[in-house]
Amino acid sequence: MDQAVMLWGLLFSSMGVGFLIYARSQRAVVPLAVGLALTIYPFFVTNVYVLVLIGLALSAVPYFIRL
Repeated sequence: MDQAVMLWGLLFSSMGVGFLIYARSQRAVVPLAVGLALTIYPFFVTNVYVLVLIGLALSAVPYFIRL
């Protein structure tokens, strides 16, 4: 496994855990879904550029979708 993939995966997974903690305290659905997605998806993506693009897109979702 490439070192860059591991580091980006660690970054986005830790952001996902932050979203999960926030969603649990606020009882919010969108950050919960984004947190789960950010925590799980780095296990399945091996391309660095795709990993970063998906991570940035998922991180921006709660800004644009507010329920």
